[in-house]
Amino acid sequence: MNVLEVAKELSLSVVVPGEGAAREIKGIYCCDLLSIVMGRAKADDAWITVMSNINAVAVAVLADVSCIILSEGMEFDEACKERAEMEGVCVLSSDLPTFELSRKIDLLLNLS
Repeated sequence: MNVLEVAKELSLSVVVPGEGAAREIKGIYCCDLLSIVMGRAKADDAWITVMSNINAVAVAVLADVSCIILSEGMEFDEACKERAEMEGVCVLSSDLPTFELSRKIDLLLNLS
């Protein structure tokens, strides 16, 4: 299932569509420490975080995640949105806590 299909199924807000229609979610990674995400997130993971700054976009590109999902109602400012658009990074958002959101994605995609 691609990122935008997951967003629709779980009623996630699409902040920046990026390459969401082309990217599949093959795993989930939850972390807010950017240096750890860079070293441990896998390509095509959905990265769930509260880190709503421009560095999150750079980390998403380096880690080659399928999308960034901002949890807990966090929002990107305009500069972050512009950078995500420029880099083709799909950004979604949800008011759900990180754990709940990751559980819903896991159940939807039957990842575990």
